[in-house]
Amino acid sequence: MNIDRENFIAWMERIQDRFDMIEKRLERMANTRNCLDGEELLDNQDLMMITKLSERTLQRLRSNGKLPYISADNGKCLYRASDVRRFIAELV
Repeated sequence: MNIDRENFIAWMERIQDRFDMIEKRLERMANTRNCLDGEELLDNQDLMMITKLSERTLQRLRSNGKLPYISADNGKCLYRASDVRRFIAELV
């Protein structure tokens, strides 16, 4: 099967356009944060990076009721940014 040059170039341009669309969509997804009622939500990974606490320490703080959290349907623990700020302020 032979494809002429013009047809090949047209197909390559369509493929490149699709890649550009996917790239823009991925950038939008990366820039959006989890929000609940307009407030940013953080997950365990975010909180571990911010506080330098281990996952086990976060679990202990949740169990003791010292760190409020929201349990998502997929089993993830999410934290309101305001609750995290309040928790950090109480430590200092």
